[in-house]
Amino acid sequence: MAHTDRQTMRRVLRREIAGTIGLLTDEHDFRAMRHYRTFTFDDHATYLRQVEDLLRTRALQGAHTTLALFDPQEYAEYCAAKGLDPDIPTNRTRFTAELATTGPTIPYEGQPLADLVPALVDEAVRQATWEYAATLLARLGACATCGEDIGRAAFTRASSLVARILETAPPGNRHLVCSVTGTPETLVAVLHSDDEANGATQLDEAEALEFTTVLALGLATQGPGGLVMRTTAHGASDRIYGWRLRGDGLEPLTAGEVFDAYCTDAESGDLISPESGVDYCFPPDLGPEGPAPVHQH
Repeated sequence: MAHTDRQTMRRVLRREIAGTIGLLTDEHDFRAMRHYRTFTFDDHATYLRQVEDLLRTRALQGAHTTLALFDPQEYAEYCAAKGLDPDIPTNRTRFTAELATTGPTIPYEGQPLADLVPALVDEAVRQATWEYAATLLARLGACATCGEDIGRAAFTRASSLVARILETAPPGNRHLVCSVTGTPETLVAVLHSDDEANGATQLDEAEALEFTTVLALGLATQGPGGLVMRTTAHGASDRIYGWRLRGDGLEPLTAGEVFDAYCTDAESGDLISPESGVDYCFPPDLGPEGPAPVHQH
């Protein structure tokens, strides 16, 4: 009886342990890990099937699992910095445990691995975009004339603009895309906003932070860029409108400019048939003055 009780307690405790799997999402990273003697998989497709089987088994046992993006180069650098042998499995486990707190992760909730992999890659890109944009903002430093932190001022203005854009948008679900092309690399951020039954607006905080940071960078550097909004509501046509970044603010795009942007192939320049049930519009007024400029003298 005592032995059975101990087994039962272990099963209960097992369900209390959260786990993280460091996933090799592509063939290139998988081949890099095959250089280690203790990494025993020799086929990426088989490896992914085994991971999916493990995820399902843990879920059936009541265990919670998150997936993290395992980067072999980052792992090698991690081991070199800490003086660890990368060919020891426990060191891979230590690295994965740190990924759970510092890197992009997504929870396993029964989704097929074919859906989880692109979602995990997208999350990694989102986090990298935010980190890169935040670094560039911080490098702008303080104004030589007044000492104001240029990046912080730009972020404050961007936050106000995003709030005004959401406040003036029609009811429904909103999909915003901001692109900034004046930096060394083109940055693109996406923000989803849904109306709840009580009238409140639901936002993903991480998405909102990344989106606002990228917009702030565009405002601070006054480089080329733009912001486009698409709203979807039951029983109504989708509406698409937008702004171009102009100086330290936003300049509305005409309905014709929005139509041209959506109905022209970006690579070939050929015309594309417009979507049915979509209105290409002039954006709502954000206010006579809008939020304070980023930085003026």
